[in-house]
Amino acid sequence: MGATMKRWQLPSFGLRNLEQVEVPVPTPGGHDLLIRVSAVSLNYRDRLVVDGDLLPERPAMPFTPVSDMGGEVVATGDGVSRAKGGDRVLGNFWTGWIDGAPPREMTRHGLSLGGPLPGMLAEYVILHEDAAVAAPRSLADREASTLPVAGLTAWFALVETGHLAPGDTVLVEGTGGVALFGLQIARAFGARVIVTSRSAGKLDRARALGATDVIDTTKTPQWSGTALELTHGSGVDHVLELIGGDNLGQSAAALASGGRISQIGFLKGTDIRLPAVPLMLKRAVIQGITVGHRRAFEDLIRAVDRFGITPVIDKVYGFDQAPAAFAHLDRGPFGKIVIDVRG
Repeated sequence: MGATMKRWQLPSFGLRNLEQVEVPVPTPGGHDLLIRVSAVSLNYRDRLVVDGDLLPERPAMPFTPVSDMGGEVVATGDGVSRAKGGDRVLGNFWTGWIDGAPPREMTRHGLSLGGPLPGMLAEYVILHEDAAVAAPRSLADREASTLPVAGLTAWFALVETGHLAPGDTVLVEGTGGVALFGLQIARAFGARVIVTSRSAGKLDRARALGATDVIDTTKTPQWSGTALELTHGSGVDHVLELIGGDNLGQSAAALASGGRISQIGFLKGTDIRLPAVPLMLKRAVIQGITVGHRRAFEDLIRAVDRFGITPVIDKVYGFDQAPAAFAHLDRGPFGKIVIDVRG
């Protein structure tokens, strides 16, 4: 009888259906890696997938959720050349997007980890070698597991497509994983950062991380005016738009001439609304961001080691506590929620 492992799976959508089972440890094929998972981190996307609210096509059931993973290669297929046993690796969210423009089949078929492709919430997973990236030397597995979606999304928005420069002003909305990575990346590049949040306590913590200025949107719902005041009327160069809906109008009003809005989140709904005139007069750019490619991920990892960026983890849960970890995600963490698979 072969070795077995534990994994979490969904026989049908809905968090109440998430179940832990014991199954055989998989065997790697020709270009596959067998990875012993150390830690996974949760993203808002994972919650939507669990509820069946995101994927256009139903994945094969039972389905294992969660996109982010950090672990160690323990076996390889005969054709593997990019990794070896003992390597610490992370999974690249878009498994087939290596560099440049995304392949056409990626957007049609959604070749992404954690939906519709099988996810990482298991003691062992199989990953094609092309989707594996060496983990940063400066981070332990818990911290490194937070990078594949949230870290790369912020990096792709600000650096890969936004060409972030010293002296730029970046506005990030909220204090979740993408927002705090945006804050840390921007500060590492010498940019000024404004953070918005409804929580005064979280804004204090954002200041401690290096935020230049903060805006309490509970006290100032029309926050764009304050952003303009903080920049002496010039406006901000980059906005990480994590709320969506009519909040986009505030983001456009806060922009500098030639500024960029990276459309990432949609907490207020998937339909976005804004006046056209401010966008036109400011020659603004709205860029949709959906994580990024492997080459940019490797660039991010080098930057993490170079600048000493340490991901912000709100709480770590044990493997048996996965439902509680998802419940914490619903409450809005400060930074990331991590599940220690080995703990």
